[in-house]
This record gives sequence, structure tokens and C-alpha cells, in this order.
Amino acid sequence: SVFLCRVGAGRRPPAPRARTARRRGGMWAAAPLLLLLLPLLLLGRRWRREAAALEPAGRAVLITGCDSGFGHLLALRLHRLGFTVFAGCLCPGGEGARRLQREAAADAGRMRVLRLDVTRGRDVLAAKELVLSHLPERGFWGLVNNAGISTFGETGWLPMEKYEKFADVNLLGSIRTTLAFLPLLRKYKGRIVFMSSIIAYFTLGNGIYSMTKAAIEKFCDALRLEMKKFGVQVSDPGNYARSTKIQPPVSAEEIWNELSEEEKAVYNKEYIQERADFFNNILSKGSTNGNEVVDAMVDALVSPAPKARYMVAKLKEKALVMNRKTLVTYIYDST
Repeated sequence: SVFLCRVGAGRRPPAPRARTARRRGGMWAAAPLLLLLLPLLLLGRRWRREAAALEPAGRAVLITGCDSGFGHLLALRLHRLGFTVFAGCLCPGGEGARRLQREAAADAGRMRVLRLDVTRGRDVLAAKELVLSHLPERGFWGLVNNAGISTFGETGWLPMEKYEKFADVNLLGSIRTTLAFLPLLRKYKGRIVFMSSIIAYFTLGNGIYSMTKAAIEKFCDALRLEMKKFGVQVSDPGNYARSTKIQPPVSAEEIWNELSEEEKAVYNKEYIQERADFFNNILSKGSTNGNEVVDAMVDALVSPAPKARYMVAKLKEKALVMNRKTLVTYIYDST
């Protein structure tokens, strides 16, 4: 009824085709203006990125999933840059945590290793209390939601319990830590970095992982718009499985043994072996240089003009993402 009042008394609202034509006309009319503004926007962004980088000293960053992989490398890098680092580890007695503690011993006070299971609310609250009690002079600057898990298997091969676990770690875990630390990030106008993946755009036999990464992308989109002043960032790594421990090679025998009898009646061992070989081949081609991703994460934290998304991937992987974004679904599915 509000829309009809705005149209005006005695006039019928335009037909759907007329409205569509008007919208298209407005879009085309604005196109020249957008083309004129684009170079100015790009130039402004370049000037901002060439400005002085952030001074790390006296700023705190919390990172989840520091036992190994990107989180471990990032904790070491940020500590050496001068940040105060709170490194969350699932196993604080493990080798990765011990290495971080040895690093901390060289400069007592700027590296703190803590137990942090992102699926446990009390762990997250304990982490917040620890950060609050040891904040450096410039406060809390960054939250890096890095913790994640991966697996392989077609939809029917995985039990509901595994879906719940993956959602709890990869999606709800990041949301849980974000909600806990938002007040601090607002206060100090800090930044949040999320770890997504190109697998958010297409699947390669690990739909359960793809599902959680697609969901975290949408969560980030909403949060970024709502918290622009905090510079919320999303990092998109490519195939870096060989540089982390998130996805070890899969065993066809183990997959077969875990299938239900109903699934075994549908699939045979030869098919399972074929799919496992396919997935392991993809893993074997992944980059071993995890520092490429860490470089992007550091830039998201220290750059005067950080990007909203960092697509750290090979050209082939970037092309796959672009195809997925532009091709009609039925065409993409047939390729």
C-alpha cells in the first residue's frame, strides 16, 4: 500500500515490463558516470596503499588454529614484526605450540600460547579474558579466524555427526570468536581476517568443506558492510593443502570401511579408489609455499588500504573461480 501511495492517486502502477525497462534505462544512464569514476577510485586506492604501513608495536592480534599451517606461520611472522600475539592452539602441549612457546621465550610478554577450541564457548571467553588482562598500550588490533578442518567424501558417505562437526568448527567457530571480540574491535577500530577458500565456489569431492566456506563468505559479506570502519577482511587461499595439515591424503580402504551398508550397495570399491586417487592427485599438485597466503594475511592486517578479498591462487584456480561465477549453472555442471 505504501508503494501505491507513492505512485500517486488515480494512476495504476507500471506494468512489470515497464518497470524493468525503466530500471535498465537507469542502469545504462549511470554507466558512463561509473566509467568516469572508476579510474579515480582506483587511483585513490593506489595512493592509500602507498601510504605508510601500520606500526605493529603495542598492538595485539589473536589467531585461532596456530598448531600448524597458516596460523602457525602467521603467529611467528606477526611476532617478529612486533605485534603482541595471542596464539590459540587446540593442543597447547603439541609440537606446534611448543615451538611457539620457544619463540615466546626469546621475547617474554609478546607471544602468549593458549588453549583455544573454537567449538567451546568457555575456551573463547577464557581467551577474551586473557587478552583483556594483557592488552598492550595500543589495544586489540586484529582477530584472525584461521582454525578449520577438511575431509573428503561424497554427500551420502558422511554421517550427520560429521556435518555438525564441520559446521561447528569452520563456520560457527569463526562466528563464536567474532561475536566475543567485536566489542574490543569496535573500541580500537581493529580488523578481522577470515580464512575462506576457492572451494567456496566449486567442489572437488569435499562438498562438506565447500559448504562451510561458502557460508563463511556470506557471513563476512554481511559483517563487512555492517562494520566498514573496522576494515573486515576475507582471505581466499587456493590449493595449499601440501603446506598445511588440514587435508592429508585419503585412503580408499578407510573410506570404504566407514560407509554404511546402504552406501556400499550403491558404490563399489573400484569407484571409491578412483575418487580417492583423483582427490589425492589434486592434493599433490598443491603449493608447498604457505608464506604466499601468510603474506596476504599480513597485508590485510597492516596495509593502510587492505583489500576486501585476497585471491591467493594459481592462474588455473582463479580461472575456475571466474568460470563458476559467470557460467550458467547447467553449463558449468556439464563441463
